[in-house]
Amino acid sequence: MQYVKQYVNELFVLSSEMAPYLLLGFLFAGILHIYFRPERVRKYMGGKNLKSVFYAALLGVPLPLCSCGVIPTGISFHRNGSSKGSAVSFLISTPQTGVDSILVTYSMIGLPFALIRPVVALITGIFGGWLTNFYDKEDPSITIKKVQVKQEELSRKDKVVSMFRYAFVDFMQDISTYLLFGLLLAAFIAILIPEDFFSMYIGSPILEMAIVLVASVPLYICATASVPIAAVLLMKGLSPGAALVLLMAGPATNAATITVIGKSLGKRTLFTYLFSIIAGAFVFGYLINFLFPSSMLLSGLNINSHDHSNHLFPSWVSLLSVMILIILIINAYFSRYGIYRKIFPKRFINKNELMDIKSMDVMVKGMTCTHCKNTVENGLSDVKGVQSVHADISNMKVSIAGEDINISEVEKKVNELGYEFKGLA
Repeated sequence: MQYVKQYVNELFVLSSEMAPYLLLGFLFAGILHIYFRPERVRKYMGGKNLKSVFYAALLGVPLPLCSCGVIPTGISFHRNGSSKGSAVSFLISTPQTGVDSILVTYSMIGLPFALIRPVVALITGIFGGWLTNFYDKEDPSITIKKVQVKQEELSRKDKVVSMFRYAFVDFMQDISTYLLFGLLLAAFIAILIPEDFFSMYIGSPILEMAIVLVASVPLYICATASVPIAAVLLMKGLSPGAALVLLMAGPATNAATITVIGKSLGKRTLFTYLFSIIAGAFVFGYLINFLFPSSMLLSGLNINSHDHSNHLFPSWVSLLSVMILIILIINAYFSRYGIYRKIFPKRFINKNELMDIKSMDVMVKGMTCTHCKNTVENGLSDVKGVQSVHADISNMKVSIAGEDINISEVEKKVNELGYEFKGLA
């Protein structure tokens, strides 16, 4: 019983330290969603040169896209005209960090790490993109398409609604599972692993980085959810360099990502992608251990001290933020798995069922998050004859309604978006 109380206490401390900055980060994510949309990013990524690679990395750093959302986005960019190097640069820099994870890093580890993360993400993204353009030559027979970016003008009210919906509903659905996993695992590590475990039993920063890298590459945890795990491991004696490896490789790579990139962009591109992340993690991990004293890097690491003097929010704001975060997580699961639809079926009647409109269900592989759902729905809405689209990511099914819909055009659009068309359901 004592361990249960200790575990709950650690979980509450981690959550209260993280929650205010997480909610603030979500708000900024919503603002970026309105004014910094991925379809606008595409126009900066077309050239096969260092400038477009730099733009791709720079634009990707603040975007709140995790690995599951950034993969179809990056692949779609390439299929719509960007170079492989620009796509790889975007794929490397974007999942490593984001406005939400930067704020959470500041809250749990401190300002130095909060500044280092986006700088490292930017540099590794540029290096990976440059290496891809240099090593993996594009097929000269491929014609680069000039993409006309649609400028969708929303009213001020619609912008505000869209901003808050993306920040606290759509984005929350994407991150909720990984966030819970990160917090639960971090609290478990806090009570299971003894203090100074790494310095007592391993003692080599290089070996620590290697162990963390082997564990991080095949698994996936988003940039924000990796922060509490890194913070607790630092409290247990993990070197700052090894923590940086976790914060880089954990969000940027996983088995599913590796498979999709290899299939969509080729084995050479996959090699440069993985090499850039692994080499960058080791190099920057070693550099921060060598160049910076641990006392400076860990100056803000106070998650077990209840000392909020270095932060912006009083304790009552942290408590309120935890309560709001719990409500948002519950709402995310209810929305993601259709629980609201089951409880209030009359409010979710498909209007097309009441009209004489032909419909079809198709299977689309690769939809894993709300970003994927929105991408597929918006993309298929442009197909001639389509009047409505509803994607269900829980069973990979997309319901399309309209008149004279060409199934070949649907398949073509799905593949252009970076997903895999699997035929009629």
